[in-house]
Amino acid sequence: MNRAALFIVVPVLWVAALGSAAGAIWCKHRSRELFIQLEALNARRDNLEIEWGQLQLEQSAWSTHAFVERVASAKLRMAMPPPKEIEIIAP
Repeated sequence: MNRAALFIVVPVLWVAALGSAAGAIWCKHRSRELFIQLEALNARRDNLEIEWGQLQLEQSAWSTHAFVERVASAKLRMAMPPPKEIEIIAP
């Protein structure tokens, strides 16, 4: 290899090495950003799943009450007294 070719190849290889290093650093940084976003989304998903479970429990509690009232009024002919006839007794 002659000296003129060496003066061209060495800087090209040096620039390629620097470009490769910069690309590797950028990829690592980007992967860390994406991992942080993924963890935030997982935490949000977990919170939404907890809220969904709580809403399902609340709905089942409300529907059970309505079911009991419906059965009591249809099969047992029971009715809720008017509010003025309700008395609360404390121990």
